[in-house]
Amino acid sequence: MMTQSEALDILKTGKNVFLTGPAGSGKTHVLNSYIEYLKSHAVDVAITASTGIAATHLGGMTIHSWSGIGVRDTLTDYDIDDLMQRQYLYKRFDRTKVLIIDEVSMLHHFRLDLVEWICRQMKHNERPFGGMQIVLSGDFFQLPPVTRGDLVESEFAYKAECWKDAKLTTCYISEQHRQKDNVYLSILNQIRQNKVTTKTIELLKTRFNKDPESGKESTRLYTHNIDVDVVNKRYLDLINAEKKDYHMTSKGSRGLAETLKKNCLSPEKLELKKGARVMFTKNHTEGGYVNGTLGVVIDFNSFGDPVVETNNGMKFSVTPQSWKIEEEGKVKAEISQHPLRLAWAITVHKSQGMSLDAMEVDLSKSFVRGMGYVALSRVRSLDGMKLLGFNDMSLEIDPEVLEKDLEFQKMSETAKSRLHEMSREEILEKQKEWMHKIEPEEKIKIRRKEKEENKEMKKSTQEITAGMLAEEVPLADIAEVRGVKQETIVSHIEDLLAKDRKKCPDITYLKRELKRSELDDILSAFKKCKTTTLSPVYYFLTKQKKKTSYLKIRLARLFL
Repeated sequence: MMTQSEALDILKTGKNVFLTGPAGSGKTHVLNSYIEYLKSHAVDVAITASTGIAATHLGGMTIHSWSGIGVRDTLTDYDIDDLMQRQYLYKRFDRTKVLIIDEVSMLHHFRLDLVEWICRQMKHNERPFGGMQIVLSGDFFQLPPVTRGDLVESEFAYKAECWKDAKLTTCYISEQHRQKDNVYLSILNQIRQNKVTTKTIELLKTRFNKDPESGKESTRLYTHNIDVDVVNKRYLDLINAEKKDYHMTSKGSRGLAETLKKNCLSPEKLELKKGARVMFTKNHTEGGYVNGTLGVVIDFNSFGDPVVETNNGMKFSVTPQSWKIEEEGKVKAEISQHPLRLAWAITVHKSQGMSLDAMEVDLSKSFVRGMGYVALSRVRSLDGMKLLGFNDMSLEIDPEVLEKDLEFQKMSETAKSRLHEMSREEILEKQKEWMHKIEPEEKIKIRRKEKEENKEMKKSTQEITAGMLAEEVPLADIAEVRGVKQETIVSHIEDLLAKDRKKCPDITYLKRELKRSELDDILSAFKKCKTTTLSPVYYFLTKQKKKTSYLKIRLARLFL
């Protein structure tokens, strides 16, 4: 078994990697950390996944769309010629240095071989995947590839010819960041190891029709979409309140925008009422909520946006957010919608990657091995689950996958041992060599130049602001002279205080920008909300019917 940091160390050395581990072990976190690392060095990385839902979690696109294969099951030489005539596709392959494919468990083996073949053709390089670093991530205990009636016989991705040729280093992450309940973790491990005992089944049965002990309202998980839609509509219709509709907008490539729409967890038409049970579908930039956080619509603000109170008591005015597909720093397609969906019920499929505090789950219609494991591993503890039913398929694990998983664990142990045979200096040197190999020289120069210019600009603009603060110039006057908004000047002050509070000019005089009562109310709100972020304080004060603004709150925060 391996830690997240050890897996990241191996990724940074440029090895082809298969990243795996149980649900909740942090595979997506490792991928995001590596993506951020690559982008910080201006390295072109292709971020893809086998499904659109998984792709949106990483901010990428499906491997089918990225590679150009679409829904094809086979490719001819004519198809390859056609793909190579598409200039945008040729350039995409040409510049890509790292290819990431998430949720590889749901990718058919022959499609992985198709992707690998296209990579070699497009890169004019006969090395596996055309010489790109390939990073495959997934857990074969989770949902297998979806098979259409006319599809050629398919196997798991590890049966692909290119899997062996790529000489993948297996990183099997063992950390657990979702379940902290040891009893429940033991149950999940037993399912995973195909060692479910009578005692385990009896433990699960103790949750039959029993409400979660947390007292929190549950999300209901069903195996079929029709059950989910029926439950959500029924509960929304039961609320006797005005309904508000929010329509998704889009721009850019129509085809890519449609792909984003199809795979976005927020619907094109979002229907809400005060009292509606909702789930956030995107991470919040300042924290507070993440994809999967549950809450209730408690009001609508003056702009018509829903105000949601989360299960932990935080309140947010939810504004539209965007989902994008980017290439070379340019937005190819973008959709915008409030990051919410009705959450009385969701499908097991859409629950992949989520962490829930409380859930009701009906596995009585489970139709594929692994479905029960995926559903049960969403919740953090046994007492957070209400079980509505399960069938014989629910707790089944593919015996072939079990055998292969043991092999992956051994391979990971070997990789870990080899990593620890090296000193920290040797590891860093190998990482440096890999980055030197893939980081484009022209981008290095541009990035260095921009960094230096931005540093000088930031330094000079802060110095100018500092000089005016020392002369006790009013905030509005500083902003007018500088030709910027007052919020920008406040950000300069925040930077000056963060850099060296002692060297920052005395800003006590700025307290006069606020009425004494306003300043006291805002500082008191920060204390009561136990936070330094703006949104909770804003909604706390507005709920108290005290007029304020984000600028005033931000200004007052300088004196915390």
